[in-house]
Amino acid sequence: MTIVKYRLFEPRLAPRRTKLIVPGWGGVAQPRKDGSLEQAWHCMPFVEGAQYGIELFYPYDTELRVTRRNGRVALEGDFGAPPDPDLQWPPFRSFGDGYYTYQLLLDLMVDDDIAVRTEPHPRYYTSAADDVPLAVPALLRTSWWPMISFVVFKAPPAGVTHIFRPGEPFMQMLFLPTTPDFTLVPMNDDEAAERELRGRRIHASRDTLGADSRWLSASDTVFDATYRRLLRAALEKSRTEHSASDPA
Repeated sequence: MTIVKYRLFEPRLAPRRTKLIVPGWGGVAQPRKDGSLEQAWHCMPFVEGAQYGIELFYPYDTELRVTRRNGRVALEGDFGAPPDPDLQWPPFRSFGDGYYTYQLLLDLMVDDDIAVRTEPHPRYYTSAADDVPLAVPALLRTSWWPMISFVVFKAPPAGVTHIFRPGEPFMQMLFLPTTPDFTLVPMNDDEAAERELRGRRIHASRDTLGADSRWLSASDTVFDATYRRLLRAALEKSRTEHSASDPA
């Protein structure tokens, strides 16, 4: 288990494991049945991906609206006098022509082999209003960098407004190995054949494994619970194997 320790300079950032909110940014509580409109929470790969890291909440009482005018970033929000003379204030500043920064009052401590990656909050991908701030991915090696860091956001295109609202999640962070230690190679013939056979078996089993869960969405897309049921089985197998190998 990876231990992530934090030091807060602004308690209202309220870091926590990202939660998929339904009804809310994860979609409305539409059941999985014929005629329902597809929702983000209907998709298990999205559900797992969206809840993989931690989310941070906008900690100020003043709403910030970010637009682009005449090709430049425009930041609109009245933050008043600085609460501390040592703080950058306002905490947001333009950064080049198409970006802006936020002085993040948070310190995360992880092991040497773990890095902290900034990401857009998953609600960026579900917002119909296209008003969610777009955090730029960056990898921070915080095991030896205890400094207060600024994070970078991309400004919206002309005619679009990104909004930071009090108490709303505005970005997330993932915890990953510092070095992407992998090599990309093609499968050999036996591996490719085994994967093809497995895929064919799953496809053939959908008529039985997913028959009682099949439904047709409002856009005439067929859904069933095959993936969710195989996921549960894989997780249970992993738990069982882990328990059997645990000497305690």
